[in-house]
Amino acid sequence: MSYVDKNLMDGERVFYRAHRHWTIFGGPLLVLLAGVLVFGGVRLWAPTEWSPDSVSLAALILGAVIALFMAVPAGIDRVTSEFAVTNKRVIIKVGWIQRRSVETLLTKVEGIEVHQGICARIFDYGTIVITGTGGSKEPFERIGAPLLFRRKVQEQILALQLPGR
Repeated sequence: MSYVDKNLMDGERVFYRAHRHWTIFGGPLLVLLAGVLVFGGVRLWAPTEWSPDSVSLAALILGAVIALFMAVPAGIDRVTSEFAVTNKRVIIKVGWIQRRSVETLLTKVEGIEVHQGICARIFDYGTIVITGTGGSKEPFERIGAPLLFRRKVQEQILALQLPGR
């Protein structure tokens, strides 16, 4: 059972869930791609006195092993991060061993900022910053569809303000 589901209050329902974006695997994918390129390059352009098969295979295996070691923490981060909008709160939990959670009542949310660079806009991810009453700001990076997350929070805040809606 997820952190969000375990910590719902009586009568609280989840309206939207978001996740870390797949681009957290960008580093491991680049390392794997570098291994593949070295594999192909050595096979094509290595001097004949070398053993191009063993050198190229070693490059490919090394690239794959390094990529795997980089992908494991990214995968754990993706699986253990939760972002949810309920009819009462915004609940965010990141981390597995070292956990960071923010549970803000919708009535205490002053604003949600979305930061996106060019790549983030193209691939639809970004950083959301939740501003609560009292000026506390909580940034969370690499969230998939951050504009949709913000809209869902705003819809729930509006639903609280206009109960007959």
